[in-house]
Amino acid sequence: MPAAATQACKGKRYNRAVKHLLLDLDDTLLDYSGGVDECWSASCATGCDDATIEASALVREVLASRRWFWDDPGRHRRERVNMLGAWTKIVAHALESLGRPDPERAARIAAEFANRRRARMQLFPDALTCLASWRGRGIRMGLVTNGDASQQRDKIARHALAPYFDVIVIEGEFGSGKPDPEVYAHALSVLGANANATCMVGDHLDFDVAGAQALGLKGIWIDRQASGLPPDCQVRPDRIIHSLTDLT
Repeated sequence: MPAAATQACKGKRYNRAVKHLLLDLDDTLLDYSGGVDECWSASCATGCDDATIEASALVREVLASRRWFWDDPGRHRRERVNMLGAWTKIVAHALESLGRPDPERAARIAAEFANRRRARMQLFPDALTCLASWRGRGIRMGLVTNGDASQQRDKIARHALAPYFDVIVIEGEFGSGKPDPEVYAHALSVLGANANATCMVGDHLDFDVAGAQALGLKGIWIDRQASGLPPDCQVRPDRIIHSLTDLT
């Protein structure tokens, strides 16, 4: 058994050595959240260049609208498979809150934000090195990601990630997303993997850790900011890492 695999979940005794890895994409391999506020500010400024709306006021309303929009679990689940549509609705709601409804402006600002976000997102420095190392040591891997199929496929293609993975499960293509058990069951089936010999690595405690653990996988939480578990967190990861290199 490759050394990287046997060490992937060290710190606990398991029935068998880890043979497979499932990995999340956004904020695990790819810096998805970095620069979000800056992109929104710049996009709002561009969208308010006619000076009929104060850009700073719109930025404040967009921030509130983002929280309102994504804090609803049902809406989050429905809308995350069409991110441009979601961003357009967020801006439209912000404009309505200012008493300035303008669907065309909302669409322009959302499109500007989408372009800026795409340009900003890059792989974390440890991503390709670790993927290549694990692949070279014979560890079979799956990429399991929620979200918009076209955007996720674009990220995978732009960063040449597909060759590292034996299975890629994208919510917008598969029809359901993490933490639904069928998502993990499908990835395990394609890999021919046993749950107790597989680790799931991701940044979302509910989706990537608890969801995986419910099927018997080992849930590894990547806490890149070293922020620690929230005080009221009920999820207990099998391991907490701050970088993918912690698994090598």
